Amino acid sequence: MSEQPRQPNRRPAGDGKPSGKPGKPYRRPQKDPVRMLAFEVLRAVDERDAYANLVLPPLLRKARQDESFQARDAALATELVYGTLRRQGTYDAVIKACIDRPLREVDPPVLDVLSLGAHQLLGTRIPTHAAVSASVELARVVLGDGRAKFVNAVLRKISAHDLDGWLERVAPPYEDDAEEHLAVYHSHPRWVVSALWDALGGGRAGIEDLLEADNERPEVTLVARPGRSTPEELLEAVGEDSALPGRWSPYAVRMAEGGEPGALEAVRDGRAGVQDEGSQLVAMALAAVPVEGRDARWLDGCAGPGGKAALLGALAARRGAFLLASEKQPHRARLVGQALAGNPGPYQVIAADGTRPPWLPGSFDRVLVDVPCSGLGALRRRPEARWRRRPEDLEGFAPLQRGLLRQALAAVRVGGVVGYATCSPHLAETRVVVEDVLKGRGAAAVPVAAELIDARPYMSGVPALGDGPDVQLWPHLHGTDAMYLALLRRTA
Repeated sequence: MSEQPRQPNRRPAGDGKPSGKPGKPYRRPQKDPVRMLAFEVLRAVDERDAYANLVLPPLLRKARQDESFQARDAALATELVYGTLRRQGTYDAVIKACIDRPLREVDPPVLDVLSLGAHQLLGTRIPTHAAVSASVELARVVLGDGRAKFVNAVLRKISAHDLDGWLERVAPPYEDDAEEHLAVYHSHPRWVVSALWDALGGGRAGIEDLLEADNERPEVTLVARPGRSTPEELLEAVGEDSALPGRWSPYAVRMAEGGEPGALEAVRDGRAGVQDEGSQLVAMALAAVPVEGRDARWLDGCAGPGGKAALLGALAARRGAFLLASEKQPHRARLVGQALAGNPGPYQVIAADGTRPPWLPGSFDRVLVDVPCSGLGALRRRPEARWRRRPEDLEGFAPLQRGLLRQALAAVRVGGVVGYATCSPHLAETRVVVEDVLKGRGAAAVPVAAELIDARPYMSGVPALGDGPDVQLWPHLHGTDAMYLALLRRTA
């Protein structure tokens, strides 16, 4: 139930012609800019596989050009978009219980309107009559009067119970099917629940805390790039009432009240950036590991879009070290160049494939590879990714992840250190990759010898880092994305 992808359908749910009671004049539907904007984002996510965090901001900027569109309207539009995407699995189960046809036979635009309405009814404090009438009015504008009647009928059925009441009806008991129960209750595909549970270990409480954290709106976190700006500058710019220091990173500032990072001069100038504390901790840990002898050449082998590269570059500059930032995709390499512009130390940005590198073996003292992955560690920020990914996607990432780690180990000199990072807690993308590469499984053996370093001491002050030697961060334990880091030292 929670794992079935929505399928396009060509059969209309109504004729879309204006209609009304006999003798009652036809009333033209009124456009609600907030709900129209939210609907437009959901359609882009569905039709173009777009990400809401990329589609929504420009639409909000355009909407703000109309003085009648207030800050509270932007906040509501944001809540409607992200709330609907996060709870899509739960709302699909509820909608399915309220219609007389398979969910896949409902036109996707109709389903989007129903989901927006369901979220208003079950996930917000909007009064029932207002949620139903606003959703029906949206349906009249974007779907036509015929299908608006269908929307009205379904939403009135949904309004008969609150969220807890519906969950009791549509989710199986935990004792009968624990994974499906959690999948429906917490709106994650079943396979994702299973994978996260395997990675986390433990009992019911931990996995429920993690799934719930995935459904919470994350704070916007800034990084003050060393030598270019300071956390004190950012705290002052954001405002004492709206900003908090980072939990773990000395360079982090949290925008507790939300806000627009692009409005800050330091962010516009590139002296600071938007970066989750988990990503900051990964870069800081790699920089903190002692290396004997030369420490002059650093490599970010998967540098796009540039956040970690900018922090690494600033940290390298403090030691007079050179940073090479490499990114395979030229357009992402350009983003890396923008992030590094103004770096106080020497650096170079190139577009190159890290699995077929242009640099000589043993050229670097420190190497970071934050490899492409499923992104299951950032579901707070990209909730639609949970519905877009499939278990078989991991098979596609596996050869690339292993190839990048092998080449990173070849690129570092004897005694140098490699950081293998990924924004996924899935074991197939974390420990299994590292173990396979070190043991030469699945492909040609690593042409070098390496050993794991205990990464925990290099995340000083961060609790609940597990048994090591690698580190897995968690949203519910650390307030970060679920970043993974393994540190390896080349020994021969």
